[in-house]
Amino acid sequence: MTASDVIALVIAAALALLGVRSLVTWLRSRFAAGSARELVLYAVHVTARVGLWFAFAALFAGLALLDDPSSFRWFVLVPIALAGIQLLTALALGRSPSGADPSG
Repeated sequence: MTASDVIALVIAAALALLGVRSLVTWLRSRFAAGSARELVLYAVHVTARVGLWFAFAALFAGLALLDDPSSFRWFVLVPIALAGIQLLTALALGRSPSGADPSG
């Protein structure tokens, strides 16, 4: 294991801890949903937001632990997809009749 692998694992651990912190923070926040649709959109929004931290942590861990990181190239699409989902749910929540704010 090289020094760059150790650094990547440390970054992965830090990002995973930030993911846990984000999850705890979002679980503590209250959301007054006007409908079941808003509640589902909010849940998907929070899941994508927290999932981004874990996806970045997995990206760094994969780069450090895999023998052939080039086979892991497809994983870059996961954070991009989660960011897209987060954007779409935020837009949908912002356009909802009650005008709910997904940022809390």
